[in-house]
Amino acid sequence: MFNKETEYALRGLVYVQLQQIKGLKPGIKEIAIEIDAPLFYTGKILQRLVKMGFLQSTKGKGGGFYFDLNKPDVPLKSVIHAIEGDKAYTGCGFGLKSCSDEQQCSLHSQYAPIRASIDKLVSENTVQSLARDFNRGEDILLKRLKS
Repeated sequence: MFNKETEYALRGLVYVQLQQIKGLKPGIKEIAIEIDAPLFYTGKILQRLVKMGFLQSTKGKGGGFYFDLNKPDVPLKSVIHAIEGDKAYTGCGFGLKSCSDEQQCSLHSQYAPIRASIDKLVSENTVQSLARDFNRGEDILLKRLKS
């Protein structure tokens, strides 16, 4: 549903949060391995997330990626919007640029509730809530992110 950059960003952020819960700051190589993403691409994504203010990083021994504990939890919608805009939860299900309530494509009425559900899903969940659910064993979708 989302592009690869967004998928890797979300998985990377959740992994960083999982490690931060343990008091650790993972580096690029560790994150790339654990989220099953290419190393170079993961590095570019993480650097971009730092520039956007979603993550913090430090270099050198004991360095790595982490969240600023003084900032609020990061909604998935904020990350998705920052990387690829809002087309995933506002765009046409058929991919048309001019689809609207006034000029509908043949999928419009069926896709509208799906868009609304996606918007609700990414608005109500945060990187931190996904990591907490994973730690409680409630999220089998994140089981691939090893602890």
